[in-house]
Amino acid sequence: MNPATTPSVLILGARSDIARPLARLYTQDGYDVILAARHAASLAADADDIRVRSGRNVTVCDFDVLDTAAHRQFVDALGALPDAVISLIGLMTPQTEAQSDFAAAEAMMRTNYVGLVSILGEIANRMEQRGSGTIIGVSSVAGDRGRATNYIYGSAKAGFTAFLSGLRNRLYGRGVTVITVKPGFIRTRMTEGMELPGALTAAPDEVARAIRAAHRKKRLVVFHRPIWRFIMFVITAIPERIFARLKL
Repeated sequence: MNPATTPSVLILGARSDIARPLARLYTQDGYDVILAARHAASLAADADDIRVRSGRNVTVCDFDVLDTAAHRQFVDALGALPDAVISLIGLMTPQTEAQSDFAAAEAMMRTNYVGLVSILGEIANRMEQRGSGTIIGVSSVAGDRGRATNYIYGSAKAGFTAFLSGLRNRLYGRGVTVITVKPGFIRTRMTEGMELPGALTAAPDEVARAIRAAHRKKRLVVFHRPIWRFIMFVITAIPERIFARLKL
C-alpha cells in the first residue's frame, strides 16, 4: 500500500483491555495505529509486538482526557489528522463511593463525559473541515436509564451517548460518520471482582471485533451483545414508580 494513502486510526484510552485486540484488527486491515493514553510509555512493548507482527506503523503518545486545556495542542501534535478516532476511555467508581465523595463522582463525570466532549469535539471540527472521517465512541447501556446501583456512572454515559447522537446529526451529510457502541458487561480490569452474568458478559476481543465491524458497515448505534437492545427496551419501559422499587 502506498504510504501516502495508508489509513490511520487513533485509539484513545489505549490502556483499556479492548485496545490491544482492536489495534491488531486495524493493522490486519492495513491501518497505521496511534495508541494514546496516560503513561503511554507502558504501551511500548505492545506497540512493538503489533508492529513486528503486522508490518504497520504503530506509535504511542501521552494523552490525558482530563487536561482539556491541552487537547487542541494534542491534536496539532498528531500532524496528519487520523482517518478514524476511537474512544475507549472510561472510569467506573463504585456507586457507594461516588455518592459520598463528590471528588470521585466528579472524576467519573469528567472522564466519561466532559473530557470526551472536549477532545472529540476538537477532532470532529477538524474532520468536518476536511470533509471525511469516522469517530467511534464506546459508551454503555448503563446510560439508557438511571439505576440505583450506578446512577452517577450511568448519568455520565447518558450524557456521552446524547453527545454522540447530536454530533452524528450535526455532521450528517458532511462526510463524517459518528458511531456509538453500547456494550453491556465486559470482563476487564475495570470490572474485576464484580459478579457478572456469564451469558451477558463479553470478552475484550469480542467487543473489539464488534467495533471494527461497526466501522466497516457504518452502523450508527451498536448494542453489544445484541441481546442488550431488548434488555434495555424492557428496562426503559418499566414505569418509574415500579422501577424505583426494584433497586436495580
